[in-house]
Amino acid sequence: MNLLNGAEFRRLETAILAAGQRQQVISNNLANVDTPHFKRSDVLFEELLEEVIKEGANPIVGRRTESRHLPIGYDVAVPQPLIVTDETSVMNNNLNNVDMDREASLMAKNQLLYNAYVQQVNHEIRMLRVGIDGRV
Repeated sequence: MNLLNGAEFRRLETAILAAGQRQQVISNNLANVDTPHFKRSDVLFEELLEEVIKEGANPIVGRRTESRHLPIGYDVAVPQPLIVTDETSVMNNNLNNVDMDREASLMAKNQLLYNAYVQQVNHEIRMLRVGIDGRV
């Protein structure tokens, strides 16, 4: 039995990897803030996951005879993070589109997301430990 191989853990694992990849992309954007003709990039993950969840990956849904029953048949495929480059905007006269303030705020937001994802993984593991050991 793979306790750490469920859909929740796969989504959290991919979200953590996406946040790490986003940190690298933002760092690259900041490193090239003065490079002529450089176009900033971003990592899409949360948006892709939201689309997949809205579409519903499994059309077979179990019938709930009691409101306290858990839904059956809802397992969502986890999309892979996607790096996209913004080719349309211009920020400087040298055709660079990196805004240092925006990138710094995106980096802070990404750090908060990463911390939240790691806290959620720690919580899930603690709950598994409580279920196995029977104590907190």
